[in-house]
Amino acid sequence: MSTFYKTMDSPVGTLTLVAEDDALAAILWENDPPERVRLGPMAEKPEHPVLVEAEKQLHAYFAGKLERFTLPLAFKGTDFQKKVWAALTTIPFGETRSYAEIAKQVGSPGAVRAVGAANGKNPISIVAPCHRVIGSNGKLTGFAGGLEAKAFLLRMEAKDDFPALKW
Repeated sequence: MSTFYKTMDSPVGTLTLVAEDDALAAILWENDPPERVRLGPMAEKPEHPVLVEAEKQLHAYFAGKLERFTLPLAFKGTDFQKKVWAALTTIPFGETRSYAEIAKQVGSPGAVRAVGAANGKNPISIVAPCHRVIGSNGKLTGFAGGLEAKAFLLRMEAKDDFPALKW
């Protein structure tokens, strides 16, 4: 398996896009600690087709022209983490879900904390929109990119009928 990366500037800072073979494996934040998403050796390859397409779709997203990503994804984690991350991809643009709602969706209603832990280890931020998961009280909670980035992404996606968030 070959792992390649490229970086891109975005309104939430420099992002590192990572592809494994023919799928997106990670989107890392500028100050991501290396233990949050474990990756093997990588080679810079800005022309990798998956990375080029990911950057194109992310630019369209940040420009307000894309609401749903259509990228092949390669999640690496436990079966439970993969269930949580797959559930994240079902949260519609401009909407949020609580950790409890995600726990119910993945068939483990008592696993709210485990959902939170899996959410925090989501390797493909933004595309698998962990920023759309908030506390049951409507408050913003931890986010690998920082709460300011989370608030920015939610505001960017907000529409007139978007419920008020408490932060």
